[in-house]
Amino acid sequence: MLRGKARREQGVYAVGTDRPGDDPLDAAQERRVRAVLALGGVPQSDLPDGVQQVRLRLLERAASGREAPRDVSAWAAVVASNLAMDWHRAKRRRERLGERLAALREPAHVSGEETSLLSLTVARGLDELPAAQRQVVVLRFFADLPVRAIAEELGVSEGTVKSRLHTAVRALRDRLHEDEVV
Repeated sequence: MLRGKARREQGVYAVGTDRPGDDPLDAAQERRVRAVLALGGVPQSDLPDGVQQVRLRLLERAASGREAPRDVSAWAAVVASNLAMDWHRAKRRRERLGERLAALREPAHVSGEETSLLSLTVARGLDELPAAQRQVVVLRFFADLPVRAIAEELGVSEGTVKSRLHTAVRALRDRLHEDEVV
């Protein structure tokens, strides 16, 4: 069996094999790579892919003509650790992408019949409210004005606007429950 420099000079990568087509990782090194990946949080189902990535990087290193690592087992463990970090980064990217896509989706729309029933019930509920309460509800939720702007426009305090909104919303909610719309 050739050792170190003599093996590299013959074009064989010094990773524990005498033939270029052999597996660059021995069984102990493969177990160590699996352990590092698993301890790094990579799921069991992805461990074979991780081991293959380590093998591939070792073979690419040999093919590029770079010198063999002094300790292949340690080198493979470091590569496995880096792969575990890459796996977590990719997982976070996928999660963020999923969140962004979910935010872009339009919310589920209720059917036309349900929308009509809800609209009629809200309209009836608004009609039944005292004028002052109806006014703040319309300004807040339909005109989308902030409480401060409503208070300034009506010449009342913000507390009065909040109180009227609270009472009106409670009355509308009760009306929707009475009519079994929600």
